[in-house]
Amino acid sequence: MGKKKLDVMAKEREIFINGQVDENGNIIVPGCVRNGIDSDSANKIFDEMAEFAKYAFNKSHAACYAVIAYQTAYLKTYYPAEFMAATLNSFLGNLDKIPQYIDECKSLGIEILKPDINKSSTKFTVEDGKIRFGLGSIKNVGIAPIDNIIKDRKENGEFKSFTDFCERISGEAVNKKCIESLIKAGTFEKFPETRATLLASFEIIIDTIQSSNKKGLDGQVSMFDLGKQEDEEKLNSIKYTFIEKQEFTDRELLSMEKEMLGIYISGHPLENIRHQIENQTNINTMQLREIDEEMAKEEQTINLQFKDGQNVKYAGIITSVKKKYTKNNKIMAFVTIEDLYGQAEIIVFENAYLSSQTSLVEDNIVIVEGRLSIREDEATKIVAKEIRNFGVKKQKSLILDITETEEEIKSKLRGAIKYFSGDMNNISVQIKVDNDLKSCGAIYITDEILKVFEDILGKDRVQIEEI
Repeated sequence: MGKKKLDVMAKEREIFINGQVDENGNIIVPGCVRNGIDSDSANKIFDEMAEFAKYAFNKSHAACYAVIAYQTAYLKTYYPAEFMAATLNSFLGNLDKIPQYIDECKSLGIEILKPDINKSSTKFTVEDGKIRFGLGSIKNVGIAPIDNIIKDRKENGEFKSFTDFCERISGEAVNKKCIESLIKAGTFEKFPETRATLLASFEIIIDTIQSSNKKGLDGQVSMFDLGKQEDEEKLNSIKYTFIEKQEFTDRELLSMEKEMLGIYISGHPLENIRHQIENQTNINTMQLREIDEEMAKEEQTINLQFKDGQNVKYAGIITSVKKKYTKNNKIMAFVTIEDLYGQAEIIVFENAYLSSQTSLVEDNIVIVEGRLSIREDEATKIVAKEIRNFGVKKQKSLILDITETEEEIKSKLRGAIKYFSGDMNNISVQIKVDNDLKSCGAIYITDEILKVFEDILGKDRVQIEEI
């Protein structure tokens, strides 16, 4: 009953009421009727059990939940930074949840600090009422290298410079890929070199250290080794070459941060237009997740704020575009778009793809108009009707309504569209065949030109609409 398996419950109802016998006619379960309970009463008893089983557990179980609810509420109220750090650590393997809790931290006034090579631990930690991002959550880094870095930091003190870090961790299972990821994540930001300079220089520095170590192992001694301590210090200060580079743009730095951490810490490309997005949309990723969580519940009654097929508007930044062709050789795309709360998958079929393809570019901020696709055992998706650059108003379009069999009219329309196309295009043309819109280029439009199309089709089948 707890699993809501209706076919199994139907079989159990029969056994409960009429009992069960084996192949030889021997009674295995007598059932209610054999025990003197009439069939109607037995059915009512079973119905009551089924209703109770929708959400039922014993009192001790309920009491435990009440205690835990009180404890967590107390901790979040009086130790919010510690509580949220622990919550973030519990979701380190689930990047869909992390943005939601980062946003919760912001609403509580808790600042999230970027990872720092001298301050961060392996996981999220609390630092002066703020939460510091852990080094162990950086992509391509791994726990073993981080353990070595933190161990060296505890034994020998903080790293004084980027080259000091490279010297001290050389040969400690911290490879070039790991160092590159640490640079991209901004863990060396307190040092004077720009992130662009470090990315251009770190391989040369590592090679220099490894070469120097090899010479030392081979017993080779340079003229500097015979000098005074000052000469050794001078050697250390000049032996590394930094290739000076101008720092990346804020957008590029945020992109690296997202790539390495899975989330934006120092900012978000959409933060400055948060209010515009909220005013122009009616759904976000957090609400999409709530739909999925509601659908996954075992209760038979599901309470959804949104319905399958409902028209929605969603905005975000494109993170990936995967094009493919259907069995009918029609192009379509699966577009992943990220808003302030996570990522959503947008399905773009041929008509929507053809009218929106100029906007389907990674890192582009767009608004999607479409319908919800809510299915059991699947993440909720949005089927796009149109995708356009965010902030760009809807464009007017000439809608020509025809049927599939009107070949002569089709030919006349093709000729008119071709004749009126040109450098002064200012309105798109959409052919509507049996309620299916298809883009057919663009034309310049005047009242006289509009009348040409009305003469071909009839006034009631020619419209100018915003799409």
